[in-house]
Amino acid sequence: MNKHQITNHHLSIKDIKEIIDSKAILELSKKAKAKIEQCRKYLDDKLNNSDDLFYGINTGFGSLCDIAISKEETSQLQYNLVVSHACGTGNLIPKEIVKIMLFLKIQSLSFGHSGAALQTVERLIEMYNNDILPLVYEFGSLGASGDLAPLAHLSLPLLGLGEVNYKGEVIDGKLLLQKMNWKALKLQSKEGLALLNGTQFMAAFGTHILLKAKELKEKIKLTACVSLEGFDCRPEPFNYLVHKVRPHKGQIKTAERVLKTLKGSEIFAQEKTAVQDPYSFRCIPQVHGASFDVFRQVEETITTEINSVTDNPNVFPEEDKIISGGNFHGQPLAMALDYLCLAIAELGSISERRTYKMLSGTRNLPAFLVKNSGLNSGLMIPQYTAASIVSKNKQLCTPSSVDTISSSNGQEDHVSMGANAATKCYTVLKNVQRIIGIELLTGSQALEFRKPLKSSDTIEEFIADYRKIVPFIEEDRVLHNDIEASTKFLFG
Repeated sequence: MNKHQITNHHLSIKDIKEIIDSKAILELSKKAKAKIEQCRKYLDDKLNNSDDLFYGINTGFGSLCDIAISKEETSQLQYNLVVSHACGTGNLIPKEIVKIMLFLKIQSLSFGHSGAALQTVERLIEMYNNDILPLVYEFGSLGASGDLAPLAHLSLPLLGLGEVNYKGEVIDGKLLLQKMNWKALKLQSKEGLALLNGTQFMAAFGTHILLKAKELKEKIKLTACVSLEGFDCRPEPFNYLVHKVRPHKGQIKTAERVLKTLKGSEIFAQEKTAVQDPYSFRCIPQVHGASFDVFRQVEETITTEINSVTDNPNVFPEEDKIISGGNFHGQPLAMALDYLCLAIAELGSISERRTYKMLSGTRNLPAFLVKNSGLNSGLMIPQYTAASIVSKNKQLCTPSSVDTISSSNGQEDHVSMGANAATKCYTVLKNVQRIIGIELLTGSQALEFRKPLKSSDTIEEFIADYRKIVPFIEEDRVLHNDIEASTKFLFG
């Protein structure tokens, strides 16, 4: 059985993918257990031996922070916090993102600066290991004080409340306790706050999107190369000499990958009649590369976040301090996700332009890439579909991070709106997958008209696999099915 020990060591996005894909069983290291228990004992001793007020531990929350709570009511306070904040609504977020949320919450609590009890962290680990995934909703987080509503829904099953996906069905928290022979946890001081304060909703979306963006990077390279061949484009724009005098990393790498992918192509090597290609083909290194550079920059931010403690207050047993700060504020993620959204959208924008150009009836291609055009409309309307999605993405690219709405009676007077940045970035990602699916449908059709010349071995094999799923279009048919099949072929 594959196991992953939570040791507080630095994790990368790739590490998280490997842990989840391998279905590794999580367990706390001795060091992580010791830090959790040390923090919990320090907090209990502090409350038992001091009359000081500590935010959210023996006070109310938000604008109620000045109201003292008695020692006898601290557990009820934490219970009330979780249930009162479970106000999510809208669409359910995908289970694979909930899985990452659960992992990241465990990771953050394991650092021993949150005051969570060991049994609470271990219950979350049991949920993860048994693939018990709470129902979490799209709307409810302002991105400060963390992802309160989504994390409340993530935490409800600890109390025997809420609903979860378990073994292919949705069951309520009470039934889950019975099936697992568990008892509902009685939260101790600060535990509700430790569970709900944090950026794990935003960070989980960011992690998932980045992993999918890496996949997108490879698939748009192959698709763009098909289009370059279909439109009979020139190789010179990918020459290393062009890019070494403007050495952006993404630009250089993209040009290298195109040349490598098309190595040995008869089409790419043949003499060209066009002196220049349109920007959407000629500037693939510059445009794709810029987006890929953003992916790398955003990954740095997300990686920092998944290795951080993001609840409040933070507990420092060795320094004998409990500090109320603002690590729950999602601004770093909000800005990064807005940037990532723009980068992904631009890949869709230039993809649609290549689709458009290939339908023009130029470069020895028939209009709309179909024989007997006029009687047949061919691929005229899939481009409309791609264009409509590009337009939708432009609307979704309005930054969330520049917005803020005061909440909690003015106590939380600046918020990041990072959760909105996350969910709209996810939507743009799914939209761009469809746009690239349409480009592949179009480019593969254009490529057929280059026969008997062959492309590279890489592209010939890629298209041979594609043709098993999406046949050549001889005459008009329902193309919705082809668009769906093309997108699924690329992205599953």
